[in-house]
Amino acid sequence: MAEVKNKQVVLKDYVTGFPKESDMDIVEGTISLKLPEGSNEVLLKNLYLSCDPYMRILMSKMEGPEGFRTYAPGSPLTGYGVAKVLESGHPDYKKGDLVWGFIKWEEYSLVPASLILFKIKHTDVPLSYYTGILGMPGMTAYAGFFEVGLPKKGEKVFVSAASGAVGQLVGQFAKFTGCYVIGSAGSKDKVDLLKNKLGFDDAFNYKEEPDLNGALKRYFPEGIDIYFENVGGKTLDAVLLNMRVHGRIVVCGMVSQYNLAQHEGVTNLANLIFKRIRMQGFNVADYYQLYPKFLEYVVPKIKEGKIVYVEDIVEGLENAPPALVGLFSGRNVGKQVIVLARE
Repeated sequence: MAEVKNKQVVLKDYVTGFPKESDMDIVEGTISLKLPEGSNEVLLKNLYLSCDPYMRILMSKMEGPEGFRTYAPGSPLTGYGVAKVLESGHPDYKKGDLVWGFIKWEEYSLVPASLILFKIKHTDVPLSYYTGILGMPGMTAYAGFFEVGLPKKGEKVFVSAASGAVGQLVGQFAKFTGCYVIGSAGSKDKVDLLKNKLGFDDAFNYKEEPDLNGALKRYFPEGIDIYFENVGGKTLDAVLLNMRVHGRIVVCGMVSQYNLAQHEGVTNLANLIFKRIRMQGFNVADYYQLYPKFLEYVVPKIKEGKIVYVEDIVEGLENAPPALVGLFSGRNVGKQVIVLARE
């Protein structure tokens, strides 16, 4: 059997507070590039890994949220990624297929076919897009905005963490729908990106706004119809004061809270009653049946240059821990991707 070296990113121990590079180890094992006799699993060469904020939750010692399994110390991290099939014991996949789904943070993986979500059919766009705009973040933006947010032309939309993997797409989907959209981000460069490249009507740096309630009143004098929630905490509390009657809050993430031992309280929830606001969380996995419809919507826009997608790409598995940690200090601009191999 052909044994090859297989580098992995392994969680050393459960994490409290902000994750550090030292919470992870790069270890080198081996893997056979031949399927075990009679196996119905799939052997993958991993090409691109996705860094996503939800991964921080899985590094904690806790009961994983429903549908998630927390990482085990001493084992590789897992996440979304793009891979090439080297050998398959499953009838749905054959050698040479390109796929995306859940893979371990390692160079090669032997996985059950159930962890592969989709075969990649559109190969005339960058493969890395299947960690982002054509992968989980793209589907998250699409399902959250259209299926949960139920936008109507002319509505006022606010997106927090707007330059991130999901937020940058929500803003553009809002513009395609004929909405007015404002984003918040954490640096001047990101605000400039939102306004000058991604087509947001306006944007602001939340770090420069000591009074978020006042800032939102400035940008939304008539109130907010749809808030796409990525951060939680003080931003959510301020938004509740500025929602319009029958507004919708689409709860996608709460990245400001993931590293806190004691989560911040939200004090303005009574506005849900006063303004008849619908606030709904969602899990993208509930919407993957819409993936073909999503591709029909977004692939032509990519090819025609109507949609912009910003990636922050780092090379090599050894750079995966700093890339993941950097998500929580805003180091990345756009979708954080790790390249293991381009083919």
